[in-house]
Amino acid sequence: MSSKSPNEDCLGWAARDPSGFLSPYKFSRRVVGSDDISLNITHCGVCYADVKWTRNELGHSKYPLVPGHEIAGIVREVGSNVQRFKVGDHVAVGTYVNSCRECEYCDDGLEVHCSKGAVLTFDGIDADGTITKGGYSSYIVVHERYCFRIPENYPPALAAPLLCAGITVYTPMMRHNMNQPGKSLGVIGLGGLGHLAVKFGKAFGLNVTVLSTSISKKEESLKLLGADKFVLTSDEQQMTALAKSLDFIINTASGDIPFDPYMSLLKTAGIFVLVGFPSVVKFSPASLILGMKTISGSVTGGTKLTQELLDFCAARKIYPEIEVIPIQYANEALERLIKRDVKYRFVIDIENSLK
Repeated sequence: MSSKSPNEDCLGWAARDPSGFLSPYKFSRRVVGSDDISLNITHCGVCYADVKWTRNELGHSKYPLVPGHEIAGIVREVGSNVQRFKVGDHVAVGTYVNSCRECEYCDDGLEVHCSKGAVLTFDGIDADGTITKGGYSSYIVVHERYCFRIPENYPPALAAPLLCAGITVYTPMMRHNMNQPGKSLGVIGLGGLGHLAVKFGKAFGLNVTVLSTSISKKEESLKLLGADKFVLTSDEQQMTALAKSLDFIINTASGDIPFDPYMSLLKTAGIFVLVGFPSVVKFSPASLILGMKTISGSVTGGTKLTQELLDFCAARKIYPEIEVIPIQYANEALERLIKRDVKYRFVIDIENSLK
């Protein structure tokens, strides 16, 4: 069926209320404009944002809400002005689908920081005034600027998590030059984001230490992910031995932690990057001032870096660790995500399960 039909021809799974419970939902997508592409979704990663929004944890969810912003698919239709993609191309869509395209940040390929606010892939207000609906659905219509080419040799199911989890850690790594072989990186939190930070760190030639409260993560950190060292942060002796030894730390965890012990692990001029969302960040000024350290924040990335990341992962054969699930398992997957019971990213097989 042509996407120019006003019929409710898009099948998705939506939450209807703050219970967050997802069930089948039919709706219509906008008509394909001259600069748009329409893509059949083959896979969609499951992000903790899907939990937060479906359950209205941020207080502004608009129901029915179709989550999902780690999207991989195949182009099925292109607008008349589209130059970069053709029908049949494998493409990806990330956390936002529009921006003003005029401000200094959009001009610089940092559309996620658009002065007027980027339009989120789901629960955002689109250009035509409609509410955006995400990747737990059969197809999506997106302006070509916010779509990315999946390299031919890269499996789409593995590409999906790169569109949020991957780019969220890759962006600050590039911004702070964490790609210098021989430097040292500490990674706090070993979930969807953290395990990719470890993989990227190793690909850059860094000496990578996983910092965890859970001894059960040790074997996987070292053997599966290739970390150089595992430190149990509750062990004072191990933490003391690591003092002033790390050039960089990325905190991917959203739990509340005491920041001073981690800041003490940084070398002089070391950089601590926060990509998780703890409820509060507290540390002594001395932790920052003595040793001229930097604390930095980051969200996902702009269009330029997102394409660069996909190409980098394909060239270096870097693959997320995923558990592929059918859409019918989405509610259980979100419950397991809350319990951190996933290694390390759920990816929904939309193509073969959403009928």
